Amino acid sequence: MISIKEISKMGRPTEDPKIHQTRIRMTQGEWEMLEYCAQKLGKTKTDIVIAGVENIYKSLQNK
Repeated sequence: MISIKEISKMGRPTEDPKIHQTRIRMTQGEWEMLEYCAQKLGKTKTDIVIAGVENIYKSLQNK
């Protein structure tokens, strides 16, 4: 039997662990845009959302 402690240590070690999660509500159209971007760029939906946040953050830093 595998203990919970053993399960939580599975996966690749990383220097920048992703420990935060969020959940968002989207319209059907917004969901379709996200799906389209992810498919066209060959990235995950999470990657697309993070890229959007980074772009907005950078534009705010330049003001």
